[in-house]
Amino acid sequence: MEAFNVIIFHNRFKETCSHLKLNFSSLHFIFFRRRDPMALFAVLQTTFLLALLPLRTYQSEVLSEPLPLTPESLNVSINSTKQCLHLQWTVHNPDYHQEFKMVFQIQISRFKASNVIWLENYSTTVKRNQVLHWSWESELPLECAIHFVRMRTMVDDARIPAPRLWSNWSSWEKADAQNSLGDHPLYVFPKDKLVEEGSNVTVCYISRNHQDNISCYLEDVLIYGRQLDQNVWAFEFKNVSFIRKTGTNFYCKGQGDPEGVVLLVSKVLEEPRDFSCETQDLKTLTCTWDPGNDTGLIQLPSYTLFESFSGKKTLCKHRNRCDWQVTQDSQEMYNFTLVAENYFRKRSVSILFNLIHGVHPMAPYSLFPKSVSATNATVTWKVYSIGSSSALLCQLQLLGEGKVIQQHNISVRVNGEYLLSELKPDTEYMARVRCAYADHFWKWSELISQNFTTAEAAPSEAPDVWRDVTFVSGHPTVTLFWKPLSKVHANGKILFYNVVVENLDEPSSLKVLSVPAPANSTKVTLNQSSYQIYVTAHNSVGPSPASAVAISGHPGNENVEEGRMNGTEDGFPMSWKPQSRNATGYVVEWCDSPQHLPCVLRWKNLGPTNTDTVISSGAFRPGVRYNFRIYEISTKRMAHLLEKKAGYLKELAPSYNPKVNMSNLTSHSFTLSWKDYPTESQTGFIQGYYVYLKSKTGEKCHRGFEKTFLTDNSVCCKYTIDNPDQKTFVVKDLQPESAYEFLVTPYTSAGEGPLDDFRKVTTPDEYSHILIHIILPMVFFVFVIMIICYLKSQWLKDKCYPDIPDPYKSSVLSLIKFKENPHITIMNVNDCVPDAIEVVNKPEGSKMQFVGTRKSPTETKVGCLGQDNTFTVSLYSCDGITVKGYVEWEFLSGLAGALSLWTNVCQAPTCCVAVFSHARVPFPSLCPTTLNVYLSYF
Repeated sequence: MEAFNVIIFHNRFKETCSHLKLNFSSLHFIFFRRRDPMALFAVLQTTFLLALLPLRTYQSEVLSEPLPLTPESLNVSINSTKQCLHLQWTVHNPDYHQEFKMVFQIQISRFKASNVIWLENYSTTVKRNQVLHWSWESELPLECAIHFVRMRTMVDDARIPAPRLWSNWSSWEKADAQNSLGDHPLYVFPKDKLVEEGSNVTVCYISRNHQDNISCYLEDVLIYGRQLDQNVWAFEFKNVSFIRKTGTNFYCKGQGDPEGVVLLVSKVLEEPRDFSCETQDLKTLTCTWDPGNDTGLIQLPSYTLFESFSGKKTLCKHRNRCDWQVTQDSQEMYNFTLVAENYFRKRSVSILFNLIHGVHPMAPYSLFPKSVSATNATVTWKVYSIGSSSALLCQLQLLGEGKVIQQHNISVRVNGEYLLSELKPDTEYMARVRCAYADHFWKWSELISQNFTTAEAAPSEAPDVWRDVTFVSGHPTVTLFWKPLSKVHANGKILFYNVVVENLDEPSSLKVLSVPAPANSTKVTLNQSSYQIYVTAHNSVGPSPASAVAISGHPGNENVEEGRMNGTEDGFPMSWKPQSRNATGYVVEWCDSPQHLPCVLRWKNLGPTNTDTVISSGAFRPGVRYNFRIYEISTKRMAHLLEKKAGYLKELAPSYNPKVNMSNLTSHSFTLSWKDYPTESQTGFIQGYYVYLKSKTGEKCHRGFEKTFLTDNSVCCKYTIDNPDQKTFVVKDLQPESAYEFLVTPYTSAGEGPLDDFRKVTTPDEYSHILIHIILPMVFFVFVIMIICYLKSQWLKDKCYPDIPDPYKSSVLSLIKFKENPHITIMNVNDCVPDAIEVVNKPEGSKMQFVGTRKSPTETKVGCLGQDNTFTVSLYSCDGITVKGYVEWEFLSGLAGALSLWTNVCQAPTCCVAVFSHARVPFPSLCPTTLNVYLSYF
């Protein structure tokens, strides 16, 4: 218990003097028992005296603790452009005249003072009566809300004794940007806001009419915000993106005109890339860099170049280049810092640069080729000197067909020159030169170039010649072909070709032809002798070596069996067996075009040791048949046919089917036949034919057919003909009176022809063919009889029913002399003496007969007939001969008139027969009136 009292005293002493610089470890306490009060009093007295001594000493070394300092003259202003609240205040304390560190705690409220939205401690060093400044940027446009600001302070200096307490809060200062607004019903803020891509932006609107229904749109897309106050709505856009340089459109509309703002979004300023510096003349440094993507702002970023050794800087006039003047103080090392700055941020990059190590010479000039021949050329050029003693290393390059074929390095001070050799005649070259600093190579200068062409030379190679021989009436006609010389061997422009034809049987006989270029063929007609033909190509310098071709006067062996081959992606591979050991080479001949087009002759020359090759051409097409001929060339340049080959680069399925004829249709079979395909139209080698047969009744496939399914999933029977030479097929075992469909299509290794042209056929009745065998001969016999009757119709008419003569057309009438009477009268029946009149029917049953030259055994005197009687009259010729098939005429009355007409015509002893047509019309009493109007003469 005694020790406890001493410890408590010690702790209280320590708390009271915690701010004193005392070493408690040097204090020694003497513990006495409680029952000795004098000892305890001595201890307390000693301790109290020790405490008073350091307190007096410390008071002379440190400041006495001040009262808290309250900020004064707090002023809040609004910067609408930057959307910032700017604070300004002072701290006044007459007790202190030196600087000391203070902390200012700032509170910002929105809409009302109790709604604190920001709290921040601002530390700074303060002097007496110093005006302090602090700014705060608002994420919400200041026009859309009232803000309140207050602050308090605390001394945070090591010289001020603890405890450090906060001062009292200043009064709330109000910042209201809405006071400057008018009475417009709708406002949208912020105006022309400039933001960086990827940042967050808050837009708000103020509506004076609380009942107005307002809709807001971002780039014409309806968006929704949150309500901050009774008449304030806010829209927060996060991570905004760059759309266009003119900005992003935001607008709101209610009952009145729409209001909006433009958000100017800037791309993030990039750090300059590839920053480097160089000099061309040791007088001016040029620093370049890649500024990166354009930020999209109207105001471009600024670039400043700062050199740390000299402490100088310059504002760059270009966004990717800056010039720096080199001083004459022999400074070689430079430490450049490039600073890029825009509205939002700064970017910087540095480089340490040695002037001598960064020399980039200017490009040489006056590059000129001179003394150009067919194989040589001299090139000269000039350079810009660097200093009085510096040399340049220049590189001369010679390019042909876009590739560097020669390269030479030359040391140059002022002028350069070099001789180029081993050039090709009539060839275009490009000479180009670039230079570098010889003392310390860093970078080549820009290239300068100049084109030139070497002179021509005589062609260095004989043209590649081939021939096509045709025999007309036993005489050969030779068409010579040659390939144009390549540019490498032509050595100039070919002007013409000379063709010399030498008759080997008559060596003194020469024929020379000149063919102007660019022709590549000519035709020569020869006799049955052997010939040697030479072809040379000529340019402006001279001729090429000659190419020889031998022609025999007699056709060679053309009866060579044609072989087949298959093409590949590389062309047509082929091989052959040589016939002679003395062959000087081989020629493969073919036509590039399809067979139905005019032949574009192609050939390939091969050496005597080559017995295989691959023929390739860009003109080869799939599905086209190509024919090849392989010739062996003898020592006398004579060509002998070795082999014929045909093939397809790629076989295709037939594109159409043959035209099929159907014949011999019976009730159980029919025959199909078709013609062969023309070889030029074949898209592959025909391997055979498929015969398809479809039955309407769905019966089983016949023998030899197999069941298959077509593309439309219909069932069909298929017969395979594997012999391409077979062109007929008999379809058997059919049902009478049944409908079938058939199709014949060829097939190649690539597939079969189209399956879309089935033809229909219906088998006849089983007995119909018997009827046909009977009916057809009968029809034929009747037809023959009709033809005979038609041809013999006049003869039959004359024999069976001859024509009745027309009395008016008879020559007998010419013998009769009629008495002309100007007045037409009616003949009196009494004056007419008919030959004979036989009355068949008479009322009284008596028979009357006129008495004429010939009288019947019974003669009856006939007078005027009664008008109620009906008579049938038969008239005979005047000579008494009865007409066969005479015509009867029935009269009611008026027989006398008819007789009068008859006697008027028949006055001669011999008269033609007049036939009266039937007339069953009752007439009135006409006797003796004539009835000639009712008579017909034949």
